[in-house]
Amino acid sequence: MLIAVERFLREFRMSPTRFGRDCARDPRLVHDLRRGRQPGDRVKRRIEHFMNIYRRSVGQ
Repeated sequence: MLIAVERFLREFRMSPTRFGRDCARDPRLVHDLRRGRQPGDRVKRRIEHFMNIYRRSVGQ
């Protein structure tokens, strides 16, 4: 999950804090993932859904 998030952040030049806030209302989400946090299924689905919707909205 972290690899996909890191790629997304680079691809769209998004800050980790903004990603966490927009995705899961958790500004520390990416920081915690980088420190080894294992998100539950619900959070994983929210992350994947956010990235998919965001990609579609910018036409990628």
